[in-house]
Amino acid sequence: MKTNTLNMIKAIIVDDEITAIRSLKWEIENFCTGVDVIADFSDPLEAISAINNLKPDCVFLDIEMPEMDGFQLLNELSFKDFDLIITTAYDSYAVKAFKENAVDYLLKPVDSDDLTKAVFKIKKNKSENALGKDLQSVLQTLIPNRGSSKIALPLAGKTIFVEPDDIIYCKSDGNYTTIFFKDGKKEVFSKKIKDIEAVFHNTLFFRVHNSYLVNTNFITEYVKNEGHYLVLENGATVPVSRAKKSALFDLLSI
Repeated sequence: MKTNTLNMIKAIIVDDEITAIRSLKWEIENFCTGVDVIADFSDPLEAISAINNLKPDCVFLDIEMPEMDGFQLLNELSFKDFDLIITTAYDSYAVKAFKENAVDYLLKPVDSDDLTKAVFKIKKNKSENALGKDLQSVLQTLIPNRGSSKIALPLAGKTIFVEPDDIIYCKSDGNYTTIFFKDGKKEVFSKKIKDIEAVFHNTLFFRVHNSYLVNTNFITEYVKNEGHYLVLENGATVPVSRAKKSALFDLLSI
């Protein structure tokens, strides 16, 4: 029996990984009746325009994307009357905060049972004309106002929003990254430094070494003898790898 097109859930998928999009579409086609994936995007900027124009019932959104993360994408939308399902490979506290605000999230690889439960909730919300209600709550409580330069970083049990200009540098320790702030504080995040780097989207920051990400505004010296390294305003010394020297020279015009 065909599903009434008026009751179909119009969905859009946004994920920077093409394989993840294909996998999720397969899961939806095989386990979720009444869902029509009307578009999918690996480019968040294209997704923003499409969501505003196509006005979907739900959006499957990857929160960890290098060009623009899910927080930023949501903040840029003018149309927000849809249900949100976060898709992510990271079971982070930031994502759990969404769950606490009644927004579903699916861990990759997506489990079909979890997917069908999330879709059932969307169908229920659509029948009750309640699409987007939970998203509006999230936007008001978890995400900074439009135009804010703050970035969201997950800590144990909470998400903090910080100004990039307040950060001097970041140091990697495997799957953890320590961020050093200009007020002397430091915080340890359960994220790899490449993930922290992707969140900044800020040309002030430069990866000078596999283990170090530096805010160039806080560089006071570049020392070439006894190994190349930087001296920062807080007195910290940070090594510069051979592979990064040329690009750093161009950035600093030296």
